Amino acid sequence: MDGLYYQGDNTDYKEILDTILDNAEEWVVIVNEKGKITMMSKGYKEFCGDENPEGKYVTEVIENTNLHNIVKTGKAELGVIMKVKDQNMIASRIPIKKNDKIIGALGKVIFKDLSGFYEMSKKVNHMEKELAFYRHQLSIQKTAKYTFSNIKGESAHIQNLIKVCKRASRLDSNILITGESGTGKELFAHSIHNESERSCHPFVKVNCSAIPNELLESELFGYEEGAFTGAKKEGKKGKFELAENGTIFLDEIGDMPLYMQAKLLRVLQEKEIDKVGGTFSKSVNVRIISATNKDLSKEVKNGTFREDLYYRLNVMNIHIDPLRERKEDIKPLALELIKKLSDEMGVYVKEISNEAIYALEEYSWPGNIRELENVIERALNLIDNDFVIKVAHFPRNISGDFTESKHLQKKQLKEILDAVEKETILKSFENNNRNKKKTAQELNISRTNLYAKLKSYEIDLD
Repeated sequence: MDGLYYQGDNTDYKEILDTILDNAEEWVVIVNEKGKITMMSKGYKEFCGDENPEGKYVTEVIENTNLHNIVKTGKAELGVIMKVKDQNMIASRIPIKKNDKIIGALGKVIFKDLSGFYEMSKKVNHMEKELAFYRHQLSIQKTAKYTFSNIKGESAHIQNLIKVCKRASRLDSNILITGESGTGKELFAHSIHNESERSCHPFVKVNCSAIPNELLESELFGYEEGAFTGAKKEGKKGKFELAENGTIFLDEIGDMPLYMQAKLLRVLQEKEIDKVGGTFSKSVNVRIISATNKDLSKEVKNGTFREDLYYRLNVMNIHIDPLRERKEDIKPLALELIKKLSDEMGVYVKEISNEAIYALEEYSWPGNIRELENVIERALNLIDNDFVIKVAHFPRNISGDFTESKHLQKKQLKEILDAVEKETILKSFENNNRNKKKTAQELNISRTNLYAKLKSYEIDLD
């Protein structure tokens, strides 16, 4: 008898396996190393119209099978479409090995017709959408989504900001994040919370400019039963209560009306809130991170922002430079956005051309990272069959000033300047007996900036 036939003491095991396969109504077939059928489930036999297929070559029983080749190649075939008796089905074929030697192969029909596969696919897609929905709802409620690993940038400015923010995360002082719209202020707020000891507790975001003034107080502090017409019978918790033991992020704090600034100041001073319609104060334990694209010191002079509140919020100031002032961050940001958006949109991207990167670096980016993301998304919608993002895929305000000759001239000039800077750093390093601190002082740059330049020029001075 050929291999994979059950003999002698193994007869009982064969009968047990036959019983299991038949009762489970599985369509399964097993062949030996010669491609002969050694076992076949009852349902599969009935479909193929052969009550005694054992001992026959599999190709004599099952049309369009490939099991006889699986025992030769040893390579599995998973989820393949095969046609048997004018019926399309999905099957898998797996080699059977013993001591690294192929002794047979197993074939199993996963779906007996494609309608079953499509039905299962629809159910899985529906479940995935439901899961994504609930994950999204959870993320927008009380959790911070980002960490410092999500902040991309090679500039000394960004690297130094990350270090400062990580230190600030360990403390509990209030933080004011400033910078133009689209620079990533919220990203830093999320990251600070996730790095802090409050990370296991809520992170609640409030956009002060998006909530009508008449509703802002109840949104922040909540209200008691019957506080006003239309109020919920059971009352409502405010954002400060929801953020208990965690962090509340007050975005666009510069747009908060003066009367609310006074109430917020009391929360900062007394560590307690007064609900609308309430008669008692309630203690809260919340860290405040605020952000604005306005110059609050000017707002204080203009009388539109309270000076005492400004100093309370601005214990630790984090200022994010605009993208036009840190052009070395544009390329890593663009690459990260291409990866993120291409995954979301289901678009394959091979690469972005050097000319396209140059065009992005030459643009002034008044909308900062948010504008860069929009430009990348537009390019993905226009990408050609070569799957390369080019200058032509950018809006005219970016692509209009680009010329190949200008790019080459700028590239050559940059190479010359980089070579001079690299040589200057090396000479200064030798003159200061390989002391990095003295080298940075002589070059009048920070040690963080020096380390960044050493990395960019691939200089190993250890």
